[in-house]
Amino acid sequence: MELTNILTWRNALPTMRIRVASAVLIAVGSLLLAGCPPRVSIAKLNRDPGRYAGEEVTIAGRVVDSYGALGRGAFALDDGSGIMWVLAGQYGVPGAGVKLAVTGRVEQGFTLAGRNFATILRETERRH
Repeated sequence: MELTNILTWRNALPTMRIRVASAVLIAVGSLLLAGCPPRVSIAKLNRDPGRYAGEEVTIAGRVVDSYGALGRGAFALDDGSGIMWVLAGQYGVPGAGVKLAVTGRVEQGFTLAGRNFATILRETERRH
């Protein structure tokens, strides 16, 4: 009887190890993803910039226009749903045609007659 219990327990060990390892991976993955700012479409940001004002978000697309000098400046990013200007941080100004993702804080300019003007993203992190 004791031998049967020992064999059953030995057979269950690999299954328990897999379950524990899976639980640890899920927990670590959840913690890592919880720290990432959400990726938002530019159309969604332009539609309701007040909702995202001061929030850190990530947008991705292709650079369609850029202006800068001495590593500072701004560039326009097009994700296919709209265009948003990004104030370049310490990462410099990318050239036109470059595909990239940018994380930053949304800053709202002004609203006139229900239209939003000068909504920008102040870059805090860049992912190529």
